[in-house]
Amino acid sequence: MAISAFALFSCDAPKGVATDADIAPAMTEAEIEAAQFTPEVMWKMGRIGSHSLSPDGTTLLYTITYYNMEENKGTTAVFVQSAEGGERVRLTENSCNSSSPAWSADGATIYYLCDASGSTQLWSMAADGTAKQQMSDIEGGIESFGVAPSGERIFYTAQTHVKPFCSGELHADMPKSQAKIYDDLMVRHWNYWEKGDYSHIFVADITDGKVGEGKDILEGEPWDAPMAPYFDSAEIAWSNSGKSLAYTCKKLAGKEYAVSTNSDIYVYDVASGVTTNICDGHNLVGYDKYPVWSADDSRIAFTSMRRDGNESDKSRLMVYSFADGSIVDLTRNFDYNADNIVWDSENSVLFVSPIEATHQVCRADLEGNVEVITSGDHDLSGISLAEGRCVVSKQSISQAAELNLVSLADGALTPVTDVNAAIYASVKMGEVQKLWIPTTDGKKMLVWVILPPNFDATQKYPALLYCQGGPQSVVGGWSYRWNFQLMASQGYIVVAPNRRGVPSFGSEWLDQISGDYSGQNIKDLLAAIDYVAAEPWADEERLGCVGASYGGYSSFFIAGNHDGRFKAFIAHCGIFNFESMYGSTEELFFVNNDYGGTYWSKDATARRSYANSPHKFVDKWDTPMLIITGEKDYRVPYAQSLEAFTAARMKGVPARLVSFENEAHQVFKPQNSMVWNREFFGWLDKYLK
Repeated sequence: MAISAFALFSCDAPKGVATDADIAPAMTEAEIEAAQFTPEVMWKMGRIGSHSLSPDGTTLLYTITYYNMEENKGTTAVFVQSAEGGERVRLTENSCNSSSPAWSADGATIYYLCDASGSTQLWSMAADGTAKQQMSDIEGGIESFGVAPSGERIFYTAQTHVKPFCSGELHADMPKSQAKIYDDLMVRHWNYWEKGDYSHIFVADITDGKVGEGKDILEGEPWDAPMAPYFDSAEIAWSNSGKSLAYTCKKLAGKEYAVSTNSDIYVYDVASGVTTNICDGHNLVGYDKYPVWSADDSRIAFTSMRRDGNESDKSRLMVYSFADGSIVDLTRNFDYNADNIVWDSENSVLFVSPIEATHQVCRADLEGNVEVITSGDHDLSGISLAEGRCVVSKQSISQAAELNLVSLADGALTPVTDVNAAIYASVKMGEVQKLWIPTTDGKKMLVWVILPPNFDATQKYPALLYCQGGPQSVVGGWSYRWNFQLMASQGYIVVAPNRRGVPSFGSEWLDQISGDYSGQNIKDLLAAIDYVAAEPWADEERLGCVGASYGGYSSFFIAGNHDGRFKAFIAHCGIFNFESMYGSTEELFFVNNDYGGTYWSKDATARRSYANSPHKFVDKWDTPMLIITGEKDYRVPYAQSLEAFTAARMKGVPARLVSFENEAHQVFKPQNSMVWNREFFGWLDKYLK
């Protein structure tokens, strides 16, 4: 990729101390007087993004994104604040988006991405926000970056055209033809069609504050690094010497790529240009991700899954040693996932683990002894460590992400930021109850119950069964799409079960759902709503069932198997027809693992799965259903929702279809989200109130 002549742009914040007052939308007097948490209020919240401690541990660097509903877009700015609290200072202006800030090794410089020049490029500024300058001018912009600790070179990632799939390329004399031509899988991924463009890693020198010509270390190779569809830059890491780069890649193509999760950790030597697969020969056949170098570069810690094709297998904490090429599993005696790994010392590693529907900071030594450091009903993530000081992002069902100091000695948490303090002070949140209820097979299940604000136990309230997506993802925490407090604030009791298949309760609980979609986890969901509906303050005549993705599947399936429990269903991007889903989704390892195989398989598990596809029970549908989809959703293709809507209307069941033209599996755009919430609560109010 050629570097063009540099254009000069200004991205300076206003003179003096800049706050977020001019970019944060304020609550109206009517909203303050109502004291109700509404979708409009939620979209006025500031959203903390990436964060890191300065090398001396004194200053916290982070981003906040605020959204403008009228303009239908967000603005992300860079802030600094003392690690002990105090006033936050905005370093970048609100006329551009600035993201992914990172400290130089000496703490004197902040590197960040900014789109002030018209494309996303690398910029730098002094630690006080002065002396801003554009460092790169890469054609098409860059997606992520990492400056080596020495400051002498950088990696950046950018889209690169490798293979022709479009008819205009394959038939040069037909330039106006518009076709995509394939001989193998995958033709689509997440929200885009395969057109031969891949995310590649480039390494370039930094000279006089400018990024030089980049070398594509994957030149001509038809795969992504970081990996699709999330392109997470945490999958790439410089060694502390700056001489080597570790990265994650799934170097497979075609059908093999579609059915496998076998990614590996590669180490690229800058001087020689040689790449080594450190996972080779170790029988690591699942996802291997997120390399992190030890301080002396003698080891690399990374996460690894044991089974190929299972994207939700236990995430193990592994350590590779350059001395002898060995790999050791530090969590072999710890039955929970390990994520967000950071070296604590030469002999121990910090990580975040989901434990009983929360996320906690843990430590493992090189002998495999694991200590759970923190506790509480919250989700911690994003460990940043410097000079013995540790900062994490903390969220809960009742609070969006804020940054906290963590005492690694006793796990105590001390708030540092309070980005949304004014909103919390102006609205009322509902009480969160943590129940352990019996399941139909004699086990105990954790169920979150969120009560409406100003709850009155002498009254009866409609209740919603929330069906988690994933299917293997933790229930709880803060969401801007499926927010439990937002549902409760509209007068609903929210019942959120940690049914079979969710992480944080051990491998047996996690694995049980695979091949048993219509089985025990559905019984768990119904057991939870039955338990709460028996309370005198829950109205069993006004129950709703809602969910997205696997939760949408749950709504579709339960609609044909609920014995009259529910008066309304909502399914967002749900799986409706297993056979057409198999033929139109993209990552086939998911359906192979979860269904037990193809729809033509004679395997008993597969045959049971397809026999219990929700569309087989439409004859028993009799309850109003709202169906929502995104037309760019290729994971659970939007035709699944169209099929369900057609079936409901042909059955004479009251139904509504909301199809977003410019969204995929989730709804992100502000005005789309507002419409989503209006339709969501409008449907529930119509049939449950």
